[in-house]
Amino acid sequence: MEGRDKLTNVESVINTRRENLFGKSLAEMEAFFVSSGEKKFRGAQVFQWMYQRGASSFSEMTDVSKALRERLEETADIHSVRQVQVLKSSEQDGLATCKFLFELNDGRKIESVYIPDGERRTVCVSTQAGCAVGCLFCATGWMGFGRNLTAGEIVGQLVHIRTHTDHGITNVVFMGMGEPFLNYDETMKAADILCDGKGPGLASRRITFSTSGIVPNIYRFADEKRPYNLAISLNATTEEVRRRIMPITRKYPLDELMKSVRYLNAKRRDPVTLEYVLLAGVNDTDEDARRLKRLASEHGRCKVNVIPYNPIEGPSLQRPSQERVDFFMRELSVLHSPLTLRRSRGQDISAACGQLAIRE
Repeated sequence: MEGRDKLTNVESVINTRRENLFGKSLAEMEAFFVSSGEKKFRGAQVFQWMYQRGASSFSEMTDVSKALRERLEETADIHSVRQVQVLKSSEQDGLATCKFLFELNDGRKIESVYIPDGERRTVCVSTQAGCAVGCLFCATGWMGFGRNLTAGEIVGQLVHIRTHTDHGITNVVFMGMGEPFLNYDETMKAADILCDGKGPGLASRRITFSTSGIVPNIYRFADEKRPYNLAISLNATTEEVRRRIMPITRKYPLDELMKSVRYLNAKRRDPVTLEYVLLAGVNDTDEDARRLKRLASEHGRCKVNVIPYNPIEGPSLQRPSQERVDFFMRELSVLHSPLTLRRSRGQDISAACGQLAIRE
């Protein structure tokens, strides 16, 4: 065993010297091959094999010369995430929701969810191991923060899940573990790779980010004219309540957040979505419904997505009654913009909105 341990350590040192290609953009991939004395098109070939065809080794890349494949085996690597476990929901209405547990190169673990719903097949990806924002109603927030994920680790979740389903992927939501806008650069790089025609080739309108309200990066998102959808995790209509359930409000108050929403809506055709997790006795009063209606209409006719709370271990929060949910939806129905009630999937495997957490 001691000899094997030494061999493993040697292999680990060798692997760290290799260039990990998974997570490189097309431009970066082409630059890598040009700098290695190869033709530029080789970068596009490998890019396509990794992200579109799901190749996990250079030996699978049959249209790349054998000599180049052998050289790549010595100098480069393809590493993203490793599947540890898959849980399948017992839902019977068509294809089941699946939750994937992945291990990262440093041993940390993350979760992702595959959600089939009619013609729409969505992957919910994580952008951080854990989360530092600490929203009271979110299981990931109770874990604390581990680290940011690389673009390769983010893209790897979708590429891996896609190889395990025969039905394809139509949508991606950055709503898994972590706060995407606290890992802005790697998250946007991952989205750009997902949209590349030589990669997964997703349409930008089918990619959505959710943020708890990192105001500076909302302005940045607007100024960069990013083509993706943005959802703001609002969850309260007063400063007091939002501070209590979302500590990030102490740094970025509600009025500053809504100013950034108005700025973003003025910059783009598609309006921002306001996500509202409905908590019994906390943010589900008649006055809350009226204030939410006003906020949505006064800041660029925002879309509204109401999400009844999915219970987690820890906080003494309750899911509202169906009567209260129905009342809330009736009050908001007069909005002149889209209103949806999210039907959470995968609650039996803790895969619904707000339930992702690593349980060792």
